[in-house]
Amino acid sequence: MTEPVFNVLFLCTGNSARSILAESLLNHFGKGRFRAFSAGSQPAGRVNLLAMELLEKNHFPVSALRSKLWDEFARPDAPRLDFVITVCDNAAGEVCPVWPGQPMTAHWGIPDPAAVEGSDDVKRHAFVAAMNQLQRRICMFVSLPFATLDSMKLQQAVREIGKTA
Repeated sequence: MTEPVFNVLFLCTGNSARSILAESLLNHFGKGRFRAFSAGSQPAGRVNLLAMELLEKNHFPVSALRSKLWDEFARPDAPRLDFVITVCDNAAGEVCPVWPGQPMTAHWGIPDPAAVEGSDDVKRHAFVAAMNQLQRRICMFVSLPFATLDSMKLQQAVREIGKTA
């Protein structure tokens, strides 16, 4: 029997940095068991250059990355979502579209590296910190025993991941 592929949508207001990083990381670490997407309530329309630089430098997938409106994933022809995870506090507080299929939801707040001011080194350090935190959480997520957890325990486990540093 083949394992199911889980569709995961990462949300952030601008969809230019944190959600983009999460999409790329999960598509890498998910090893085909997960299909990650990202979107924003008010997308910037472009992926942050420092996010792209960091992902490319670390050999994570970037070819499909683009900043997009979350409405794309509420349409009838959108992929059926299993999980919707917000990675910024603004998106967590916004009224989201109704997602077809009633996916599990969680909030994994990550400080916004794109909002950091200072030298290029200071900004790059903020992106590395955000990516490291997302990577830890995503590795925990892909390691969950999906086949043995009932939906309530799975929902709880996914939400608990958002409380880890």
